[in-house]
Amino acid sequence: MEKTYDNAVKLLTSQGKFYINLGLERISSILNLLGNPQDKLQCIHVAGTNGKGSVCAIIASILEKAGMTVGLYTSPHIFNYTERIKINGVDISKDDFARYVFEVCAIADKNSIHLTEFEILTAVMFKYFADSKVDVVVLETGLGGRFDATNVIKSNLCSIITHIDYDHTERLGNTLSKIAFEKAGIIKPDCPVITSEGYEVIRDKADECNSLLLMVAPFEDTENLSLKGVCQQENLSLALAAVRQVFPKISESTIQEGLKSVKHPCRFQYIKDKNLIIDASHNPNGALALRESLDFYFPQMFRRFVFGCLRNKDYKQMMEILFSKGDEIYFYHFNNKNSCTVEELQESCEYPSHTFKSLDELQAKDNTLTIICGSFYMLNEILPENLIL
Repeated sequence: MEKTYDNAVKLLTSQGKFYINLGLERISSILNLLGNPQDKLQCIHVAGTNGKGSVCAIIASILEKAGMTVGLYTSPHIFNYTERIKINGVDISKDDFARYVFEVCAIADKNSIHLTEFEILTAVMFKYFADSKVDVVVLETGLGGRFDATNVIKSNLCSIITHIDYDHTERLGNTLSKIAFEKAGIIKPDCPVITSEGYEVIRDKADECNSLLLMVAPFEDTENLSLKGVCQQENLSLALAAVRQVFPKISESTIQEGLKSVKHPCRFQYIKDKNLIIDASHNPNGALALRESLDFYFPQMFRRFVFGCLRNKDYKQMMEILFSKGDEIYFYHFNNKNSCTVEELQESCEYPSHTFKSLDELQAKDNTLTIICGSFYMLNEILPENLIL
């Protein structure tokens, strides 16, 4: 097989690799064969239900403004896998991505290590960042924390645990305490942990690890932050607490410059000339944050929703949170085997709705805000890449 980006993507999404299987044994084995690149890196590790990506993006932007070479690992991507692995805001090249993917897979196959898609990506990320000699890696967990592939690191500069809510309950547990326990698995011995919620299991894990626990109230001024949305005050407070704890010499002026430059597409992203909000809220808590932000920023505007969702999400509750009588509602069945059909969504919605075909077919109206939301996985089918990235 020719080692192209497209073939690397086919390999990643093949039936034998495109699934979830939590655990650290396989990722540890492949990284050991790669020379344990993760041990050569200094990481800030972020877990939580919502807000992880925003916190990571804020920290990475500030550290870059401070003159550091910063690796950023987030998920999922919107258009290309390369979006997940960045150095100082620049995606890994498609050629490098393909080369690393095929290298990791060849070694795994030779040693009968059956890696998942996310494990391959995580191994690629650690090797690429180590080879590039980045100063700091800002690392977002994929799912949970304790058994997430990113948690193979032995220590970190600090752990951050963002807002916790119900999501992936079939894997992480059906209570907030159980979910918090899984997230707390990223806390490392003698490494500080920063959070805004006082779960007992997080305090217990911090005590067990002899780790400084910082509880942060959402009080920071978001005026200079390029990201919008009511939830960003909490995310900003966590990010700044981490920066000030780990890098106390970074000046306030550098921090504020970093906030102006943060890029994290599709999180309450407003495209002004099209009067369009793009928000990848994909669980009830995310839907609530979106609704609160709409009420705060656009209280008088008529709302037109384009909504699609995966079947394993609580889409009925999401719709109950988002939609009101009089809203214009369109449903979209996107190209994913777990995507809800239009009929499934209509059956769970108490308001009249339509089938979405394309943005071009939606009539432009004064004082109408179009909101595209419900899943990351539908955005690349609806929106052009140059509009949001």
